[in-house]
Amino acid sequence: MWFFDALASGFRTPTDPGRLQAFRVLFGTVLTARFALSAGQGGWSRFIPGSLSLHLAEQRFGLRRARYLASLYRPALIIRTVAALALAAGFVPRLSLLVVLAGAAMELLYLRSPNAVRYTLLTGACLLVAGNLGHGLHIEHDPSTANTWAQCLLVLITTDIYWNSAWQKLRSPQFRTGLYLAQWVHVYTQVRDQLPYRRGQYAVPGIVRRHLGNLTAHDIRIWQLAAAAAITAELALPPALLIPQTTPYAAAAGIAMHAAFTCLKPRQLITFSGLTVSTYIGFAA
Repeated sequence: MWFFDALASGFRTPTDPGRLQAFRVLFGTVLTARFALSAGQGGWSRFIPGSLSLHLAEQRFGLRRARYLASLYRPALIIRTVAALALAAGFVPRLSLLVVLAGAAMELLYLRSPNAVRYTLLTGACLLVAGNLGHGLHIEHDPSTANTWAQCLLVLITTDIYWNSAWQKLRSPQFRTGLYLAQWVHVYTQVRDQLPYRRGQYAVPGIVRRHLGNLTAHDIRIWQLAAAAAITAELALPPALLIPQTTPYAAAAGIAMHAAFTCLKPRQLITFSGLTVSTYIGFAA
């Protein structure tokens, strides 16, 4: 298996540099979508005078630094979106990548739950240490060691994300028993018409709401099976993705799992699901 050969050889095992180049295209595409969407649903007006975001920033950083952040916020939204598009297109990819990562890191200053930002920075760091990011949309396939270390790092990060997520779910009795998912869908079913920004924000299918949107014992048992399937998939996906014979099936299962996750929180999970599925391309040599 190429991954263990690369580790044993000190990352001198040749791999297909096109794997990381294709991930660069996907990474730029996902971040372009994220940055473009971040300007909507009130994002463009985040730091306007009198806003809660500005008030919180003033409390956290002080009046002077908060006003400085507010003045840079909108230009940064535009610059980072253009840089993400340039990265996907392969235009000065390393410089574009640095701007994209800086633009993503900016969100650490004001997002209350920046886990997606941290994951973006981790996967972006894999590209940053790659020796050959390519240019334009052309993908090279001549084996070399230029991207071997970066590709191994990408596999390790994705494996850690999956296994850590599975461990957290296993430690949660509420998730393990299916109660968390049952309660989430039930509450959403009851209040969805009163929630803001419903389009693109909440996408639980109607058939799920009708048949599994109550807190009956039957519903909770079904959600318990769904929870067990999610934990099993997160544990099994990394090794299955590395084995050539099972890679296509593992990729299909992973895409289906992330599609289901994203239905629960489309806007919040678009980055995580998009980037995680994109890393699958790095599991093949």
